[in-house]
Amino acid sequence: MLTNDYVPGAPNWVDLGSRDTATAAAFYRALFGWEFRSAGPDSGGYGMFQLAGQTVAALGPLLEETARPAWSVYFASDDADATTKTVEQAGGTVRFPPMDVADQGRLAGYTDPDGAEFAIWQPGTNRGLDRVGAGALCWTELYTTDAARAKRFYTTVFGWDIEDIPLPAGPDGGPGGTYTVISRAGGGQEGSHGGIMQLGRDMLPEGTSYWQPYFASSDVDAAVAKAAERGAGVLMPGTDLEGVGRIALLRDPEGAFFAVLTPEESMA
Repeated sequence: MLTNDYVPGAPNWVDLGSRDTATAAAFYRALFGWEFRSAGPDSGGYGMFQLAGQTVAALGPLLEETARPAWSVYFASDDADATTKTVEQAGGTVRFPPMDVADQGRLAGYTDPDGAEFAIWQPGTNRGLDRVGAGALCWTELYTTDAARAKRFYTTVFGWDIEDIPLPAGPDGGPGGTYTVISRAGGGQEGSHGGIMQLGRDMLPEGTSYWQPYFASSDVDAAVAKAAERGAGVLMPGTDLEGVGRIALLRDPEGAFFAVLTPEESMA
């Protein structure tokens, strides 16, 4: 699972773009116990979600009227300029070029060849999230209409190791497909931090490929109930997955997709 040693290519930041940051902060505080802390008067409304004093995610206002509320996943880079060149050479596009965030680090944003947005963070004084795992980010997952192309693209950009795992047949007896586990280079399963899953465009909520964060919860069903009470949509209720744990897929009140997971080892 995800750790916070943040080698290049590992998820090291996640933030939420919102039209109503006060309401979003209240929703995630009720759901996960996160407290919002502003990054300061010059931050443009951006700030950190914290749990027990540790940063677990961030929240900021959308900067474009046409942008939709969404969670963004960032991956560690030790050279934002070099990563940007690699993204372009591999067939991705640059949404915004590398830029400095004071002395904290550098960030850049991209779109992969199938339309999924992602970003990178090159650490400065801020190396990434203080906390991952319990009560925080624990997994990242790409839903894409072209898994083969996605695997070529991301292994070129980040050097990930990949392992394809057959999925069981569906209830109608149809083929189960394949789930791709992604890991840091040379890390094997112990270094895994996410997955890639192919879906038909009609199965994607917005018809577009996207990255989805998973947040660890001690009780998925209680989290789903709390989220629904506060206006979230339940895309998939609590479901047990052998070897993984219990998961649920949600859409927050503004439409941002995320998932909650109780890892199998926590259910023993």
